[in-house]
Amino acid sequence: MHVEGFFEWLGQVFGAVIRFIVDGLSGLFGILANAGGNFIEGLSRTLGMDTSLTSILALIIGLLLLYSAVRAFMRASIVMGIIWLILALWVMSWVIH
Repeated sequence: MHVEGFFEWLGQVFGAVIRFIVDGLSGLFGILANAGGNFIEGLSRTLGMDTSLTSILALIIGLLLLYSAVRAFMRASIVMGIIWLILALWVMSWVIH
């Protein structure tokens, strides 16, 4: 009888520890998701764009093209820098109103 009580207590302790970990992670991921949502809302409101996944991807592609333009200019490749810059501005003009 005493052994059964011990294992019941041990199971309750493990259950409580697991429950604490799951509740803590759930709260942490909830906070991170809320922060990410607020960041996307603020970014889209400031830029005047939609919050859709397509708009965000187009913005990321435009920023990568802009980065390529800056790298080309730093390598003293003026023609490629202008081409990358025009492409970047063209893509980002679709997104930003």
